[in-house]
Amino acid sequence: MSPPMTSLESETKLISPAKSAGCTSSTCASPASADAMESAVWEKVRDHPCYSEEAHHYFARMHVAVAPACNIQCNYCNRKYDCANESRPGVVSENVTPDQAVRKVIAVANQVPQLSVLGIAGPGDACYDWNKTKATFGRVAEVIPDLKLCLSTNGLALPDHVAELCDMNVDHVTITINMVDPQVGAKIHPWIFYKHRRYTGIEAARILHERQMLGLEMLTARGILAKINSVMIPGVNDEHLMEVNKWVKARGAFLHNIMPLISNPEHGTHYGLTGQRGPKAMELKALQDRLEGGARLMRHCRQCRADAVGLLGEDRGQEFTLDQISEDVTYDASKRDAYREVVARERSDRAVAKSEATELVKAAGSGKSLLVAVASKGGGRINVHFGHAREFQIYEASPRGISLVGHRKVEQYCLGGGGEDATLAGVLAALEGIDIVLCAKIGDCPKAQLSGAGIRATDDYGYEHIETAISTVYAAEFGAKPLAATA
Repeated sequence: MSPPMTSLESETKLISPAKSAGCTSSTCASPASADAMESAVWEKVRDHPCYSEEAHHYFARMHVAVAPACNIQCNYCNRKYDCANESRPGVVSENVTPDQAVRKVIAVANQVPQLSVLGIAGPGDACYDWNKTKATFGRVAEVIPDLKLCLSTNGLALPDHVAELCDMNVDHVTITINMVDPQVGAKIHPWIFYKHRRYTGIEAARILHERQMLGLEMLTARGILAKINSVMIPGVNDEHLMEVNKWVKARGAFLHNIMPLISNPEHGTHYGLTGQRGPKAMELKALQDRLEGGARLMRHCRQCRADAVGLLGEDRGQEFTLDQISEDVTYDASKRDAYREVVARERSDRAVAKSEATELVKAAGSGKSLLVAVASKGGGRINVHFGHAREFQIYEASPRGISLVGHRKVEQYCLGGGGEDATLAGVLAALEGIDIVLCAKIGDCPKAQLSGAGIRATDDYGYEHIETAISTVYAAEFGAKPLAATA
């Protein structure tokens, strides 16, 4: 049975998700391939790195920080903080006007051929700071009409702009929904500003909840794909997110992304200053595993800055500050067009390799699982030196196949030709629960240290497709016949 409608939803007599034009859980399976969903939906997500795990290996996103104003306060947010090396929602190095944003988008499109998506994720709220959001999308669409447009919002002002979003061909919207119970919400969001008035406590959380549910159903009814972001806050909403998952699934959400709370004290957030901890990597995975079978999960999120540029897992935003961009920059489509031709061939090759690898793992019949950390910079291949990795993509091989289940950020171990023991200790801590590390190259010293911590590491599969290498390791571990290596 679907969760009950709120009073506001009942009054507005919204279209139910099952009758909407959008993509619902009954029509869509995994967002990884065209075979798993309707063709119209696949066309929307095929090149979107946030909505398709497969696409994130090949395509890049760009966020423009045109919307600094916000209408709610979250205990995990402090938009005054900035560090060029910090990847965290709400963080930017410079706010820009719509005209300046267009200059930046053109400059990035000319130099980052992987670019496929333009998003507005703040640093405030894209729907509350609506005039700037609308102007930016309109001007960019005139110059580079093939860029996908998407935005992120807390949902409070979303219902006021769904019709306009549809008119502008914005077909991806992310809503941050951390609760469906105002009692829980009051612990996360101390106040909101709605209809020229500030609300606090449970009343504020109730209004926010009702507006979020209304906005989500309006998006679904119009065929706009909705991704739900939820921040996992241990002891506050971690168990409650099971209920959130049920509610958003019932209302047609395309993806549900459970993100770990970031609460470093130096960021100056309420949670950071009061000692609220974030979840450990294995706690996050355990919750995500419990949610399997509910709303479709996103597991490849990197919690991007509001001015992020590049592939997920990298941020080239500092290369495109306004002082580095010409006033009269013009768009050249040649690099992006050429890149798409290359990617089409690579994706086809990887699809074959992935299918073969999945069958091998299933054929092993072991009933066991293997957690694998992969050093990769994109392309679906193992192509990063262990000492140069800033993150590891985490894959799980099991009787169900091979799937990406998360990522672990680390500090780069090797700088200037040598490794730091203190840094390696941090890497080892980040790899808790991992069985084996696959990388393009690894030295004897870190390999021995990993072994001492019970983690195997190998560079035997450097530059192979990730799934092919994992299936070979799995086969060797559990007795199946391995695939031939593919370069």
